[in-house]
Amino acid sequence: VQLQASGGGLVQAGGSLRLSCAASGRTFSDNAVGWFRQAPGKEREFVASISWNGRSTYYADSVKGRFTISRDNAKNTVYLQMNSLKPEDTAIYYCAARLGAAATTASLYGYWGQGTLVTVSS
Repeated sequence: VQLQASGGGLVQAGGSLRLSCAASGRTFSDNAVGWFRQAPGKEREFVASISWNGRSTYYADSVKGRFTISRDNAKNTVYLQMNSLKPEDTAIYYCAARLGAAATTASLYGYWGQGTLVTVSS
């Protein structure tokens, strides 16, 4: 599975962005997908994840109620809708995929995209 994240950009605090993670490969629909982010000088952290069929979703406490993860397997794409953005959401956002259940630990994901930069200005 090859992944490509897109949709990042510069937005003011309180604004919204939608990130996309486009995948290639016939088995994408068998994969759980997670979004992670890494801010300058900080470790990569979990943001959200979704099961292969979209029925189970998980969120970090810091984004719960503001971000929504979804997927369209017909389009081989997973989305991360980000609302009410805060300056502390500024980071490079990565999508990752794995066979099996959705997970919150980065090391459990075997496939990674290149990342897309989100900058939230105050």
